[in-house]
Amino acid sequence: MIEGLMNLEAVRVPAGGGRLPAGGGRRPDGRRYEVVDGRLLVTGVQPPAHQAAVVGLMVRLKEACPADQLVAVGSLDFRPTRRLSLRPDLLVCRLADAGPQYVQHASLAVEVLSPTTRITDVVLKRDLYEQSGVPSYWLLDPTHQELTILHLTPTGYTCEAVVQSDDAFTTTHPFPVRLCPAELTG
Repeated sequence: MIEGLMNLEAVRVPAGGGRLPAGGGRRPDGRRYEVVDGRLLVTGVQPPAHQAAVVGLMVRLKEACPADQLVAVGSLDFRPTRRLSLRPDLLVCRLADAGPQYVQHASLAVEVLSPTTRITDVVLKRDLYEQSGVPSYWLLDPTHQELTILHLTPTGYTCEAVVQSDDAFTTTHPFPVRLCPAELTG
């Protein structure tokens, strides 16, 4: 089902008139396309603060990432089922699990909050990642320099930490890494 919905080759990019490539995720028009139970979610182009936070966190994660893990920045869909295809801002998975376009198992999903994605990221995606068994879900808010780290337990996500501004926190999930929101978003 997702393959059919995510194959947007016949859809024209309004600005450029060119065709979209097969697969999910970000397109030449800068939008992000995701599928939830047959519904297409489209997210517009994000502000510079959002992109800077993604890059800051990517650098920190890649520095700490073990060789058998992969840090993907908007390049892999997370497809745990045929009816769900999400494109987190950052995704960590085992290198062996990564396919050319998607991964079925992730150890970490990260969403960077922006005014247009806040409700989707905090409510809908949290629930979807939790139901899909993603062990760690992080929410990075560049506007408030805040990082929320959630860890999956048998009863659902629990908050491991809410890290503010210049405070630092070292997590062990999915691997040990020191995080400071001001450093990630500055």
